[in-house]
Amino acid sequence: MEPGLVGPGPYRATRLWNEIIELFRAGMPLRKHRCRFKSYERCFKASEAVDCLHELLGSNQNFGPEVTRNQTVKLLKKFLKNHVIEDIKGRWGKEDFQDDGHLYRFPPSSPLKPYPKKPSFGKEIIKFPDWNDPKAGTSKEHIPVKSVAMNSEMWYKRHSIAIGEVPACKLVFRRELTQENIEEIWKSMTLSRLQKVLGLDSLDEVIDAKLVNPKHIVQNAYNVNKQGIVTLEDKSKDLPHWILSAMKCLANWPICSDLKQPTYTGFERDVFKTIVDYFGQMKEPLLTFNFFDVFVSVLGLLQKHTKAVEALQISCLLLPPENRRKLQLLVRMMARISFNKDLPPLSESVRTRTLMVQAFSRCILCSKDEVDLDELLAAKLVSFLMDNYQEILSVPSSLKSSIEEHVVQVQRAQIKYAGDDTDATFPAPSFCHQISTDEFEYQRANGSQEPLAALLEEIAMNKEISVKDKKKKLKQFQKSYPEVYRVRFPTPETEALLFPEKSKQKPPILIWALKKPFQPFHRTRSFRM
Repeated sequence: MEPGLVGPGPYRATRLWNEIIELFRAGMPLRKHRCRFKSYERCFKASEAVDCLHELLGSNQNFGPEVTRNQTVKLLKKFLKNHVIEDIKGRWGKEDFQDDGHLYRFPPSSPLKPYPKKPSFGKEIIKFPDWNDPKAGTSKEHIPVKSVAMNSEMWYKRHSIAIGEVPACKLVFRRELTQENIEEIWKSMTLSRLQKVLGLDSLDEVIDAKLVNPKHIVQNAYNVNKQGIVTLEDKSKDLPHWILSAMKCLANWPICSDLKQPTYTGFERDVFKTIVDYFGQMKEPLLTFNFFDVFVSVLGLLQKHTKAVEALQISCLLLPPENRRKLQLLVRMMARISFNKDLPPLSESVRTRTLMVQAFSRCILCSKDEVDLDELLAAKLVSFLMDNYQEILSVPSSLKSSIEEHVVQVQRAQIKYAGDDTDATFPAPSFCHQISTDEFEYQRANGSQEPLAALLEEIAMNKEISVKDKKKKLKQFQKSYPEVYRVRFPTPETEALLFPEKSKQKPPILIWALKKPFQPFHRTRSFRM
C-alpha cells in the first residue's frame, strides 16, 4: 500500500490516523520470539516497532523526516491505549509502551477510527443589509443616501439604442452601513476566500461558521502596531509583563533590555523553562479547539507553498485577538532563537530548532481527541510557521483591499440591470439562498415597477419637449416595458389625451401644398397664335 498525500478536507486527521494504522500493520515484520522459556508466534519487539514506524512516518509525505523517535514512541503509546497493538498476553488500554525489548502483537483487527457523525453545521446565511427597505420608523424619503435622479433626457441618452434591447432595471436604494453590517461582510468574504484557497466545495464539517466571530476578524485586520502585532483593547488579556520580558530577553539575546545581564551559567535555560511552563499550563491551544480541523486541512497544502501561506493567513485572522497576539509573539521568539548563533544551547541533546518545536507544538495546536495524530501534525505546522511567520501572521493585503472596495461599492445608490453583476469585485459568497426562476421574475418585475412608472409619468408630463420627440420616446418605452405602459395608458383614448386636437384647421389648399413635394417653376407654352 503506497502512502499518498492526504489533501485538505473534512476529517483529515481521522483519515491520516487510519492510513498510518493500515500502513503499520502491512509493513511491520512479524516473526517468532522467545520470552521466559516460551515461544510466541507473529509478534515483534517494542524497539522493532519504533524502528519500523519511525521509518514509515519519515518517508510519508504527510509527515516527513522531521518526525523524531520520541514522537514515534508517543504515537505507539496511543496505539497501545486504543488497542491498535497489545502485549503478548493480550493486555492493552494503558500508555506504558517503552522503547525496549518487550514483545507486542497485533490484535485480530486493529480498530480504525470511525468518521465522526457530527451534526451538520449547515450553510449559515449571512444577513446583509436590505438596501431596498428602510429601517423601521423611517421612509424612503428619509434614507440618508443621495438617490439617483434620472429625468427623461438622461433616460433617453442612456437608452439611445435599438428598440427592444433596453434591459429591465431596478433602482437600488442604499443607506450607510453600520459597523455590524461591515463585520458581517468581512466574515462572509473571508470564509468564501478560505473555501476557495482550500479548494473545497463547502466548509461544512471543517468549520462551524457560527463560531466565527466577525468582530475578531476586523480587530485582527485593523488593530495592529507598526510591527504588525495585534494590539488589545482589554489589556488584562495580554501576556503578563514578566513573560513578555523573558521572551524579549531570549529573542534579542545577548541584549536584554528589560532584564539585567545574566550573572550565572545556565541563566538562559532558566528563562526558557519559565516561558515553556507558562504556555504549557494553558487549557486551550492558541489555535483553539474549534479551528483544529481548519488548520489540519491547511497542512494538506504545504507542498503548494503560496496557497499554504495564504490559507494560514486567512485562518489566523479567525482567531480571538488575544490568541493571535500571543501566537505572533511566541512564533517570532521561536524563530529568532532558532537562528541566533550567539545564544548558548538550551539543551545538551536536542538541536535548538527541534527543541522549539517539541516545547511549544502542543500549546499551539492540539485536539480534544486523544486518538488524533495531533502531536505529529502540530510539529509539522509549527515548523512551517517558524519558517514563514512574517508572511503568515500578517494581514493578507489582497483580501483586505477587496473587502474595503466591496464595502465602498455596496454603499453607492445605483440602478441595477437584470443580469448585471454589480458586485463583481469579489466572488459571490457561498452563504446565499437559491430561489426559483418564477420567484426571481416576480421580484424583478415588482421591484422595478415604481421607478419605471415614475419615469413614464415624467416623459408624459414633460412640456419642454416637442410632440414628435414625446411620441418617439413613448413608443420606445412601450416596446421596452409594455406592462408598465399598459398600466398608465390602458386604452388608446387615455393616450390620445396627451395630444389634444387643435380647434382651427388649416385651409385645404395649404394642406394640399404641404403634402406635395416642392417643384420648381416651369414656363408654359403660350397659346397665342
